[in-house]
Amino acid sequence: MRDVAVMTSSRADFGLLCPVMKGIDAAPDLRLRVIASGSHLVREFGSTVDEVLKAGFAVDERVEMLVASDTPAGICKSMGLAMIGFGEALRRLSPQVLVLLGDRFETLCAAAAAQIHCIPIAHIHGGERSEGAVDEAFRHAITKMSHLHFASCDIYRRRIIQLGERPEHVFNVGALGVENVRKAQLMSRAELANALPLPADQPFLLVTFHSVTLERATAADQFAQLLAALEAFPDHATVFTKANADTDGRIINEMSERYVAGQAGRAVVVASLGAHVYLSALQHADAVVGNSSSGIIEAPALRVPTVNIGDRQRGRVCAPSVIHCAPVSGAIVDAIQSALSPSFRASIQGMKHPCERPDT
Repeated sequence: MRDVAVMTSSRADFGLLCPVMKGIDAAPDLRLRVIASGSHLVREFGSTVDEVLKAGFAVDERVEMLVASDTPAGICKSMGLAMIGFGEALRRLSPQVLVLLGDRFETLCAAAAAQIHCIPIAHIHGGERSEGAVDEAFRHAITKMSHLHFASCDIYRRRIIQLGERPEHVFNVGALGVENVRKAQLMSRAELANALPLPADQPFLLVTFHSVTLERATAADQFAQLLAALEAFPDHATVFTKANADTDGRIINEMSERYVAGQAGRAVVVASLGAHVYLSALQHADAVVGNSSSGIIEAPALRVPTVNIGDRQRGRVCAPSVIHCAPVSGAIVDAIQSALSPSFRASIQGMKHPCERPDT
């Protein structure tokens, strides 16, 4: 029996990792060990470790590491605590493999701790680009510490190999988010109305905006431009999902809460919808607006238009359904209008997702 540990630190990565965890748990020669950390363990971000437990998984280790500050110095303190916590958790669990997804600072700390413990890492979603975020460098650093690599398209597989990794250890498996969409039994619009306090017949935009962590103090200005742009669409409600635990993420969350407070019946903000409700909301939204990777990966799988704002996702391979715009209100308004146009929506219905599994 081999122990395979999976580290999950947020609502976002757990939604992707859940099927992988179920597969590991069902394998007769493997034993799943779960490490929960990051925003999972913070009430402000929805205490989403409860979603892990509701999915039927035991949490073997809880690594509390987020301090009550989203300044650069605060994030560095959180990373220090993460290194201590992951080091102790991996010493106790001593797994044969650690599965990591993505590029966040929590993931970097878990990878570094595993490297010191000589635990092989299986890394999912390496080789990608997000040039507006510190995650860009973190992702490639995690790649260099990993033994097995599961890329989401062939371009990313080749980039991992270009970084010096052995080709026989690098696999193009497609994006987990696309696969999850293909397998999901999503909610009807009426069912979704029971989960979100919005009328079933009201069209809405799904908005997730994160700070651009390679830019200094732009979060408030850019998010204000987005809020101003939303005023041009009074017939649409807005569903905000909160920003990550990144530098200046709390600024965005506080602004969204103030905006929603002045938009009774027309806007809601949630810390976490959970994967099933989020994908259902994504399916029924008229457009996804912001700079989340879900607009690049999951939304195109559902043929839902994406308005991708600014530079956070710059460098990613994108489907034709993704409209890029500058983080200024006029450009955002123009992009949303394009996304909502019947001609654009019709044009993307037959497109192929660049991150489909190769065997589909």
